Amino acid sequence: MGKKPESFRAALVQLRSESVVEKNLEAAEAAVRTAAGDGAQYVQTPENTSLMVLKTRALFEKTGPEEDNPAVERFSGLAKELGIWLHIGSVAIQLSDKKVANRSFLYTPRGDIAARYDKIHMFDVDLPNGETYRESKNYQPGHRAVIAELPWGKFGLTTCYDLRFPALYRSLAQAGAQFVSVPSAFTEQTGKAHWHVLLRARAIENGVYVFAAAQGGAHDMGRSTYGHSLIISPWGEIIAEAGTEPDVIFAEIDPVQVAEARTRIPSLRHDRDFKSPSDAEVVAVKEAS
Repeated sequence: MGKKPESFRAALVQLRSESVVEKNLEAAEAAVRTAAGDGAQYVQTPENTSLMVLKTRALFEKTGPEEDNPAVERFSGLAKELGIWLHIGSVAIQLSDKKVANRSFLYTPRGDIAARYDKIHMFDVDLPNGETYRESKNYQPGHRAVIAELPWGKFGLTTCYDLRFPALYRSLAQAGAQFVSVPSAFTEQTGKAHWHVLLRARAIENGVYVFAAAQGGAHDMGRSTYGHSLIISPWGEIIAEAGTEPDVIFAEIDPVQVAEARTRIPSLRHDRDFKSPSDAEVVAVKEAS
């Protein structure tokens, strides 16, 4: 028999990031220190940890390339000092004069970058309440899924709007991911409608733990985010949840539960290739009816 995987303590940091980078970094660092001080071995912050702005000019004025970004070096040092796996949900990284990446960083306890992930799906949406988002205007989408090897198993990285594309999570699970991250800044409107059900569905469909640190509350740029950071078991149970205020939540994570959930519902083994209907077949069905 193989050795039973060790359990670990995970923490999610819920923030209310604003337009002042240094203020955001200080808030994130303080919360990460709180998490590590309470025994967390893996700590995740939300999307847009270092900056939340709407205007293109402000975004580019306060964003730099990875090698000159104050958040990247600061969090590397923090991970090393605290001896934890530190997952920064995302930082805006300038790629050119016209585009930035929405990039996650996973740091080892030595402060090295174990993985980078650029958000793949862009949130280009007109909401019923009049809010409009065009992430593709300023952000360059990523083009590859990412899995990192943690001491407790394989870890798939995703970000916010990726949550609405289940094929991404299926591919991560089929590639061996036992845990997936969804650091987010979900809008208040869409969060109330879909946040819990989508996160639970991704966990249930794939038999994975889901870690989703979130932004929460009214931000100084005039928008509100939903909060409710969640840790969800592979069976779809919510095992830790925040409210809307900045907070730190914890859970004990047992990797054995991944294997147990996948044994009870072995859907990953039952995936089959299939042929999608062609336009001609759709037309034929319409004509027949």
